[in-house]
Amino acid sequence: MSKRILMIVTSHDRMGDTGKPTGIWAEELAAPYWAFRDAGAEVDLASPQGGPVPLDPGSVKPVGQNEPAVDRFLTDETTQRLAASTRRVAEVDAAGYDALFFPGGHGTMWDLPHDEGVKRAVETAWAAGKVVAAVCHGPAGLVSARTPQGRSILEGRRVNGFTDAEEHEVGLAQTVPFLLERRMRELGGLFEHGNKWQAYAVRDGQLITGQNPQSSALVARHVLEALGMT
Repeated sequence: MSKRILMIVTSHDRMGDTGKPTGIWAEELAAPYWAFRDAGAEVDLASPQGGPVPLDPGSVKPVGQNEPAVDRFLTDETTQRLAASTRRVAEVDAAGYDALFFPGGHGTMWDLPHDEGVKRAVETAWAAGKVVAAVCHGPAGLVSARTPQGRSILEGRRVNGFTDAEEHEVGLAQTVPFLLERRMRELGGLFEHGNKWQAYAVRDGQLITGQNPQSSALVARHVLEALGMT
């Protein structure tokens, strides 16, 4: 049987109260999606509210000017139908999947940490020993999840994510509701990182986390290795 992977995306499309549009960073969704599909996995999309995936307009150019994975995502009819009608996370049984994957994009910082459906999905997958992976701001979907013993799933684990230095560099450290690196450290994560804007990812058992948009393909490769699909 093929492996099943649930990609959980944000529903949030505004940068706090600034009015600036945001959402998912397209490449962080598209590159892992195609890596999983091309390896033979079945991939579903879910979000807190269900419905269409909000793509950060800063991550999408006219077709023909994007990275190949993004153009492929934007022009594939099946994929576009999925992206237009994600399921609500609260209505999905995470136990039926072999892995969860959280793409990044700034929208994740506003809704994923507070959504009970997301929290339940992560805790269900974690308790069952499934792979839980995230890239860039995607680990925002992990900060509320607890182990069956009541501790953060990040506690004592080697972790990675969008760094505070990178957040300051893009000028959004005062806009996001919290700094992701700082929060992961506060939860007991053993945060490590590479150079700014360079691919970097960490695997600690069933937990896989990556640093920035440049790391999405690397995180996807770790997921496929963890699932025995390479």
